[in-house]
Amino acid sequence: MTMHGHDGADARDGLDALRRAVRRDLGVIGYPRREWVPPRHHDGRRVLDVAIIGAGQGGLATAFALKRGSIDNVQVFDRAPRGGEGPWVTFARMITLRTPKYVTGPDLGVPSLTPRAWFEARYGAQAWEKLDKIPRQDWQAYLDWYRDVLDLPVANDHMFEGVTWEDGLLRLSFCTSAGERRVHYARKLVLATGIEGGGEWHVPAFIRENLPRARFAHTSETIDFAALKGKRVGVLGAGASAFDNAATALEAGAGSVTLCLRRRAIPSVNPYRWMENTGFLAYFYALEDRLRWGFMQRIFELNQPPPQDTFWRCRQHANFAYHTGCPWDDVRMRGEEVVVQTPQGEMTFDFVIIGTGFTVDLSRRPETRSFAHAVALWGERYTPPEDEGSAVLGSYPYLGERYQFIARDPADPLAPMLANIHNFTFSATPSMGLSGASISGMRFGVERLAQGLGRDLYVADGQAHLDSLLAYDTPELISLDPPACDPV
Repeated sequence: MTMHGHDGADARDGLDALRRAVRRDLGVIGYPRREWVPPRHHDGRRVLDVAIIGAGQGGLATAFALKRGSIDNVQVFDRAPRGGEGPWVTFARMITLRTPKYVTGPDLGVPSLTPRAWFEARYGAQAWEKLDKIPRQDWQAYLDWYRDVLDLPVANDHMFEGVTWEDGLLRLSFCTSAGERRVHYARKLVLATGIEGGGEWHVPAFIRENLPRARFAHTSETIDFAALKGKRVGVLGAGASAFDNAATALEAGAGSVTLCLRRRAIPSVNPYRWMENTGFLAYFYALEDRLRWGFMQRIFELNQPPPQDTFWRCRQHANFAYHTGCPWDDVRMRGEEVVVQTPQGEMTFDFVIIGTGFTVDLSRRPETRSFAHAVALWGERYTPPEDEGSAVLGSYPYLGERYQFIARDPADPLAPMLANIHNFTFSATPSMGLSGASISGMRFGVERLAQGLGRDLYVADGQAHLDSLLAYDTPELISLDPPACDPV
């Protein structure tokens, strides 16, 4: 989607002016101004105070929040090349964001850093007034600009492979895109790895095991939609991403697209719109377990529906069909056809797209697998009434109030390590509410996370700070003489 308004020169001038405004705003509110975390070293190298995995919106905003708190010894790592962080220009296939255009988040309350300020500088105030929702490509461009204007420390092409506990520090292992192995030590680790950061994208086993890999794809994967021109495409799923992928296939010239969902009706109520209030976004984490469970059970039950414009994007095509109450019971190949068995009969396709979301299971992610067995889960910490049980909700990690993992057994040798790993992925939602993987809740979640990281670092170094005060002897009063007078 291309916006019109400013021409190239006007856009450059607008963004240059905005850059100056950002610098002024940050200068105005820049207090205190000096780094305060005592440096630590390991094998002659300075230890990172905070390492952040993921340079999408949550990771970048966390780095900025720490910078505002004068915690500067921070590094962000991302496996993607520059510009490919997050979903917005990779596997997200909606036209616009689903959140209202006036949403704020990464700006952390600084007006010149808001999406609106960037959009108006790029396209003009009139274009903003006419805008319904922010195009996803513009959101990525905004994040790229945000990273640059704030000079955030990001190392791209770094695949995070795992963490161990060594000498009271987190030992982080990486592999670069060039195949080089690198190790960094850190005191704190933030996992800002998005929706799938607590597990993996889910493809039902009967599909994985019965179909050739070339005949199916999950909505999170790269899909050659041009190759689907004239083909019969089946889509499994009830959520927005299933409809996004169906629409993309239709727009690429698919011969037909048939979407099937298990539910008796397409979800229509979006709980995210209800959640967009300061009370829930800022204070949900403080509720007792019973209430948090009740909130999340209802939110998960409702699911997030396709927005109206996304549904219409599919429905405008005569070769689009959808079937409610139509789970896929089995699939198999018959010659070159994909045959799907459903309660409504047999369906045949050339290619199928799976929009069945993700599974929360830390043991399925390489970077968390080594300590997954030690992490406390909701299903272990809270027993709901019999009619409110949920195996899905019970599989989520049960976090502390600073997003930190908690050990199942406090005596576990891994407990100190887990206390220094902060989970800012979607899997934090039952414990903390909307956070880094959600634009809607980012501002409140990032501020709480950054405050927690700073608190932990200060408390851990409490004696060193006291020693610094006891040794402080820089005089402010340097003369007891009368002020010098200029000779007449």
